[in-house]
Amino acid sequence: MATHRRPKQPSRARISVLTAAAATAVAISAQAGAASAAPKPTKESVKAQVDKLNEQAEVATEKYDGAKEKQHELQKQVNDLQDQVARQQAEVSTMQGTLGQLASSQYRSGGIDPTVQLMLSSDPSQFLDKASSLDQVSAQQADTLRQLQEKQRKLDQDKAEAQQKLAELDSTAKELKDAKSEVQQKLSKAQSLLNTLTAQERAALQAAETAAAQRASRAAQRTNLSTGGGSASTVGASSYAAAAIRAAETRLGSPYVYGSTGPSTFDCSGLMLWAYNQAGVSLPRTSQAQAGAGTYVGTSIADAKPGDLIIYYPGSMSHVGMYVGNGQIIHAPHTGAVVRYESATVMPIAKIVRI
Repeated sequence: MATHRRPKQPSRARISVLTAAAATAVAISAQAGAASAAPKPTKESVKAQVDKLNEQAEVATEKYDGAKEKQHELQKQVNDLQDQVARQQAEVSTMQGTLGQLASSQYRSGGIDPTVQLMLSSDPSQFLDKASSLDQVSAQQADTLRQLQEKQRKLDQDKAEAQQKLAELDSTAKELKDAKSEVQQKLSKAQSLLNTLTAQERAALQAAETAAAQRASRAAQRTNLSTGGGSASTVGASSYAAAAIRAAETRLGSPYVYGSTGPSTFDCSGLMLWAYNQAGVSLPRTSQAQAGAGTYVGTSIADAKPGDLIIYYPGSMSHVGMYVGNGQIIHAPHTGAVVRYESATVMPIAKIVRI
């Protein structure tokens, strides 16, 4: 006969051991978590990361600028093609109507065989005149038909080209959206990094940036003013380069806004575009395109003249400034900054271009 026994309860000693073991495990886990937690970044490391993100944001900005410019050009081409197609369609429709009238007229006048018409005619000479007229109409119809066929071929080609341009326009719109999103993500990440700093640390970074800009401004103002009348040197600059420098100087303090070409906000290539436009010189929209807009000078600031474009970052050529002499540039640096003077060697130089 089976017996029923109550389960043996753990002893108080065993419970104490288990509790102590659990507490030890929790403590070890907490210590491991504390040990693995990343230390608070210093303002120097945050600045380095933010600078890198600003560089990446500017690469995306130049993509955005390029896509925006391409979208503008494609839209113009599409509009022109659609206008052209509409005009050609009207011409084809008119010619089709003319051919229809000629065919109807020939059918009515040609319903009786010409020989029979001649035999029945009371005035053969009058019939011959009419026959001659009918031959002329037939030739005109043939010529009109040839013109219609040619215009129809051109119309079909232009319609196909318009459809292709519309497809390109859709693709460019996506590029524009993606580039804008990339810029915003980089800027948002940079701001989040800055937010990890204390107010005092952020103020210290801003003060250091301001001090550097002031030193650059004083260096620019120490240059020879004899030819330009501005605050930067224009010695050795062409007349339009000097005019572009003076125009850029009037924008000192203007905020950086990506995708902007002035007159009150700018991105880096937008400032170059606007300043040279004031001097009567047309530049391409992006820093990459501006890198090919003039004569290659090299990469040494010693060879630069005022008005030259300094293209930065050899891998991407994603930033541009204007050389003003004495080792300084004027440029729109990045989001959160304003148009200012800065050392021409503050970033790695890809090429120097003389406009």
